[in-house]
Amino acid sequence: MLIQVLKSKIHRVTVTEARLDYIGSITIDPLLLEAAGIMEGERVFIVNNNNGERLDTYTIAGEPGSGVICLNGAAARRVQPGDIVIIMAYALMTQEEARDFKPKVIFPDTATNLLRN
Repeated sequence: MLIQVLKSKIHRVTVTEARLDYIGSITIDPLLLEAAGIMEGERVFIVNNNNGERLDTYTIAGEPGSGVICLNGAAARRVQPGDIVIIMAYALMTQEEARDFKPKVIFPDTATNLLRN
């Protein structure tokens, strides 16, 4: 049997943009994606700490070093620039694999969305 396990988490980043007139997805600084082990196009779950909204979408890489966190399309209605969100990706694995698995969790600076040194 396979179970879903937290694989990656970008913990507490600030939404920089919300673009309703877009096909969909979340645009994320690729340096954050790489650090968290999340691929472009990967399904992610987003929790908005400001209003409790939860949604899922897929990732698009933005400009490296920009700190961009932009919800696009219909998801833009569930956030406001300045909201704090948590971005999570899950993986399917066996219970045996899950026992020893450690998720990759990063804690960027919420003021800049850049990785802390």
